[in-house]
Amino acid sequence: MWPYLDKAICSTIRSIAQPIFKEYIGKFHIEAIEFDKLSLGTMPPIIYGLKVYETNENELVMEPAFRWAGNPNIVLVLKLLSLRITIQLVDLQVFAAPRVTLKPLVPTFPCFASIVVSLLEKPHVDFGIKILGGDIMSIPGLYRFVQENIKKQVASLYLWPQTLEIPVLDASVVAKKPVGILHVKVVRAMKLLKMDILGSSDPYVKLSLTEDRLPAKKTTVKMKKLNPEWNEKFKLLVKDPETQALELQLYDWDKVGRHDKLGMQLVPLKVLTPGLTKELVLDLVKNTNINDPQNKKRRGQIVVELAFVPFKSESSKLNGNEYGRSESGISRSSDSSESLGGAGLLSVLIQGAEDVEGQHHNNPYALLCFRGEDKKTKMVKKSRDPLWNEDFQFMLDEPPLQDKIYIEVMSKSRAIFRAKESLGYVEINLADVVHNGRINQKYHLIDSRNGRIHLELSWTKA
Repeated sequence: MWPYLDKAICSTIRSIAQPIFKEYIGKFHIEAIEFDKLSLGTMPPIIYGLKVYETNENELVMEPAFRWAGNPNIVLVLKLLSLRITIQLVDLQVFAAPRVTLKPLVPTFPCFASIVVSLLEKPHVDFGIKILGGDIMSIPGLYRFVQENIKKQVASLYLWPQTLEIPVLDASVVAKKPVGILHVKVVRAMKLLKMDILGSSDPYVKLSLTEDRLPAKKTTVKMKKLNPEWNEKFKLLVKDPETQALELQLYDWDKVGRHDKLGMQLVPLKVLTPGLTKELVLDLVKNTNINDPQNKKRRGQIVVELAFVPFKSESSKLNGNEYGRSESGISRSSDSSESLGGAGLLSVLIQGAEDVEGQHHNNPYALLCFRGEDKKTKMVKKSRDPLWNEDFQFMLDEPPLQDKIYIEVMSKSRAIFRAKESLGYVEINLADVVHNGRINQKYHLIDSRNGRIHLELSWTKA
């Protein structure tokens, strides 16, 4: 792996160093600073110890202890007053104990989306610097001064809890989480096409977001109307407002056979200002192909009111930077007195279960019950430690402070008798989730000898 890591690390060093070099150009008569040679050599670091930590998070945490006495070829060229001065790094040795976190774990190679690195203690770095052929580190007092400053600077940047995050996979590969709610009000349509024999139509609207596999939402059917009014409201979960669009499709309902399409339109979410309601009057077209001559035919208009409301996220992002530092730890709301009221998203991630055992069969699945609505995970055959990793989401107008969520692990088979069997259940008070924002925990299953279920519950306020 070292030849590939060498290229990746050197590329990172160049990208980090370039803006730093630019700050000095023009100062102290410096005309240019650039790498003449940059390679970490052929000798890789040696790992002589490794700790691996098990956590409830979707990540792998490792603490390797390594030493590196390498043969790097690093030459820096400094152009000063028309002079070309070469600075060479020699005899580099590094002793460090970093913490490396691979997260989140994904089913796509290399199985993690980013690498987060921090240092558990100040590293020991030893090296020599040759300028114009002479080793300046032999100057009395300079070696100690440089050593202490390097330790201080590196520690201020990456000593725990400060971290360096390096993206590995593109964000589109990683399963995106909702970032807000799109409020849609389908107001009315005007001058629709006449699809019925008697010169009328029975229109309804299907609405969905692009890049979303969820079933489309539907308005009611307005019988025998060419200028129907709905005034119906819907909520859709938004995962990426920069790339997603609202897709509106109008159909003529038929009692028998396929429903005829009246027209459609797309609204990119990036045209909306977060938090503000915008009314749009849209001309209906047949499809998204702008070169299709049938799109010139008048198909009527639809009026909608749209508002994108982002979630009040507690986690800070890197503002589009490829590499950046962040502080690890538990995020907490900066205003503890902030009201808990208001709409939001309740997310329940059922990760898996451990030591679940049935009397007659072990084909477990999880059944979730909330406010009269039942949802199920897939069934895992012949397993006492099933993994599901299925996320269920509920958009609510108010926080579920008085609600409980019921999750039961069941097993089923094709047998005529005892086809279903309970392997244990848990009931969780959601007030704790609302107050904490997020709970990631393994719960002991009631009516199970040793069974546990791993759940991640979160409440995100809009």
